[in-house]
Amino acid sequence: MATESDILFLSATIITGDESVQPFVADLLVSNGLIAKIGDPGSVDAPASARRIKAEGYYLSPGFIDMHAHSDLYLLTHPEHEAKITQGCTTEVVGQDGISYAPIQNRDELTAIRQQIAGWNGNPTDEECQTKLNGVGMFEWQTVGEYLDCLERNRTATNVAMLVPQGNLRLLAVGPCDTPATEEQIQRQVQLLREGMEQGAVGMSSGLTYTPGMYASTSELAVLCKTLKSEYPGAFYAPHHRSYGLRAIESYAEMLQLGELTGCPIHLTHATLNYSENKGRAPELISMIDQSIGKGVEITLDTYPYLPGCTTLASLMPSWASSGGPVEALKRLQDPEIREKIRYAIEVKGSDGGHGIPVHWDEVQIGTPSDKSIASYAGRRLGEVARSENRTSIDVFFEILQKDKLATSCLVHVGNEENVQQILKHSVHMAGSDAILHGEALHPRAYGTFPRFLGHYARELALVSIPEMVAHMTSRPARRLSIYPHRGLIAEGSAADIVVFDPETIKDMATFEEPKLPSQGIRFVLVNGMIALDEGKMTGIRAGKTLRRLKDGRVVGGKGQ
Repeated sequence: MATESDILFLSATIITGDESVQPFVADLLVSNGLIAKIGDPGSVDAPASARRIKAEGYYLSPGFIDMHAHSDLYLLTHPEHEAKITQGCTTEVVGQDGISYAPIQNRDELTAIRQQIAGWNGNPTDEECQTKLNGVGMFEWQTVGEYLDCLERNRTATNVAMLVPQGNLRLLAVGPCDTPATEEQIQRQVQLLREGMEQGAVGMSSGLTYTPGMYASTSELAVLCKTLKSEYPGAFYAPHHRSYGLRAIESYAEMLQLGELTGCPIHLTHATLNYSENKGRAPELISMIDQSIGKGVEITLDTYPYLPGCTTLASLMPSWASSGGPVEALKRLQDPEIREKIRYAIEVKGSDGGHGIPVHWDEVQIGTPSDKSIASYAGRRLGEVARSENRTSIDVFFEILQKDKLATSCLVHVGNEENVQQILKHSVHMAGSDAILHGEALHPRAYGTFPRFLGHYARELALVSIPEMVAHMTSRPARRLSIYPHRGLIAEGSAADIVVFDPETIKDMATFEEPKLPSQGIRFVLVNGMIALDEGKMTGIRAGKTLRRLKDGRVVGGKGQ
């Protein structure tokens, strides 16, 4: 059974998550959602009714924390959450990349957001919300607090914290177009930020290659960061910055300078250096980060352990083509002259949506279209589709955008392995999957992020030890989220978010061809003391809590911790 109140793990090798503590063998008792007792093997008393699990030779660690999750809707539409539970993830941070489903002021804004990020989370129809999802309360919220209330009512599989999406703030205060914000509009964004923070958000995110958040100036962002710093101790800013391609280093510099200027903690999300133009440039970025840290700025970062990125196909367009929102973007795609301008920006000049670098269509792997007439494109390289049909790649690109109403995701194969390896060894590195869960042609990071960090980069490549890598995925992010030591640490009195895995066999199994294969080597996953994965099998238990920031800066789950 998966609902025991008391569980005793026998002779497990404890990896506490604390980087200063060496692994040790112990018995560990879980009771009432907490770690009740840790002691030498044979020394821990447990009720006769307690489930006893032999764990000799297995590592027992804190549950893994995903610092960059796109599960905002999937927590409600696919609540068992197989992708995350089977890889040991027990806590997630949503509201990423500057755009999410709250806050909003009216249905038109929500409709535009649902269309814009349908490739990330899908977009259930109103009929589906009233039938298949009846009782969930889909899209009945407006504020951050109401969205978190909806998650709490429905019981999530993982614990969930949320960032206030800066793109939403700009949409609500300025609108969807590329116009400078007035002082009044900036102050309106500040007020919206305050409301989201006071309703439980742990910080703010940006998506500065996505409309409309990308239209914000550095000075506009600085006002918001100053508010976080001065009014919400422990909160942080998590920017997806302006370029991961041609101007990647300059874009990182802008974010680091924001931290230096405002004093706001900066969390560099999916801190990659992609494209051939950035090959071998990780030492430059690391030096910049270390310099900012040396000036007293609180800098952290997360990465995913793969080379390709994942986004929406529509995001490859220049920002001017998306100005005004999805409806206006689709209108532009009907105009031959505008289409030619978009083609030139994407294929010749390099658009801001493509990080300043001309798109190579054989690097772009199509996600899962909703339109059945182009369903055969799923999982294929866009250039290959064009050649097979004797068409131009840009024509296929426009066809997908129009038929799927901008909702198709894509993988972009542009990473640099040496950069990935060097960045993940940094002392402020954490794990973030950046996983889009919607569709069939997924990025394998949706199912494999945490086991790949442990199995490939720690065990096979020995870039860091497995216990150290566990810290990257547990205590480090827990400190960033202000939930440590209640989470992210194996200690008496801490929440029983636990993963039990075999250090010799843990391995990501998901591939680009079969992206939904669960990882191997994970025996048990507990969320708040409830078994969500039992001997590698999903139980369907949903024991997660919404993690909300209180006025004193503590972040707690529900009404407690």
